Amino acid sequence: MTKIKQFEIEQVKTAWCPGCGNFMILKALQQALKELSLKPQQVVIVSGIGQAAKTPHYLNVNMFNGLHGRALPPATAIKACNPELTVIAEGGDGDMYGEGGNHFLHTIRRNPNITHLVHNNMVYGLTKGQASPTSEFGFKTPVQTDGVISEPVNPLALAISMGASFVARVFCGDTKKTADIIKKAIQHSGYALVDIFQPCVTFNKVNTFKWFKEHTYDLEDHDSHDRNQALKRAMEKEKLPLGIFYQNEDKNPFEQQLSVHENKKTPFIMRELNRQKLKELLKSKQS
Repeated sequence: MTKIKQFEIEQVKTAWCPGCGNFMILKALQQALKELSLKPQQVVIVSGIGQAAKTPHYLNVNMFNGLHGRALPPATAIKACNPELTVIAEGGDGDMYGEGGNHFLHTIRRNPNITHLVHNNMVYGLTKGQASPTSEFGFKTPVQTDGVISEPVNPLALAISMGASFVARVFCGDTKKTADIIKKAIQHSGYALVDIFQPCVTFNKVNTFKWFKEHTYDLEDHDSHDRNQALKRAMEKEKLPLGIFYQNEDKNPFEQQLSVHENKKTPFIMRELNRQKLKELLKSKQS
């Protein structure tokens, strides 16, 4: 019989390969939620398709599993309908930056109070190892046999330039720091992107745990409220910084600007439906 201990679901078989970085991210997320003293019923994790998108299957929380690349729109809607919930959108670099690239841009514009966790392993881990939007130039795969010829997407620089109100990057190999950054992202009021370096031990033999340890460093003496400095650090290529790049606490979240929440903050499901007003509204739109 499956035993559930707060956010943990024990004795459940995962679909991940042994040694996959997703296990570390799962542990870090569980730790972050526990340390924030949240209850499982207060949390909703929304995901699309992919190995990373299976994360909420292994957590004792509310979840919504949608289409490939389409996690952010329902996450925004869930938060708008019930601002009391802690909403997290989670998926891989292909899911979020590839198929979901357009939603990524417009979610930044809207600035809903949601946390966006992206497992970035620089490859498609579910569909057998083709290049993803973040694969490095020259990276060879069974599909890109001569190597990737396109420049990789820089999600941090893109998010900062678009005005995202919280932008961070971590390496899952450091579970404590990953949990700490996830906690800060959840506590932030507004859209919060956490790009998580996560080695794929099966399909990416280049960007391994060893590679990430050798090619990353922790941000120090960095003013995370300086957008220009944040963008400059996000553009670094030789060694990749880890930490909080940018945060802006002065932007109002999307759901707080909706007229339906001006006089009443209660979730939609708890509000009484006035059918007469609804009929009048529909009739006025028809004329």
